[in-house]
Amino acid sequence: MRITVTDIQQAGHCATGIKKWFDDHGLNFRAFLKDGIDAAVLLDTDDGLARRVVDLKIKREADRG
Repeated sequence: MRITVTDIQQAGHCATGIKKWFDDHGLNFRAFLKDGIDAAVLLDTDDGLARRVVDLKIKREADRG
C-alpha cells in the first residue's frame, strides 16, 4: 500500500512537520512527494505517527468498500 502526502495530511500533520519527520528517519522526502512511500517502510520506523497514518489509510480504504 502506498502512502501519499495527502494520507499524512489527512492524519492531521503539516507539510513542514512531515519533512522534518522524514529527515529525522533518514527517508527521502522528495521521492515521497513524487511517488509516495510503501506503508511497510513507514512501519519499519517503529514510530507511532507512522502506525497512525497507516491505520487511518487502511480504515479509509475499508470504508470505501
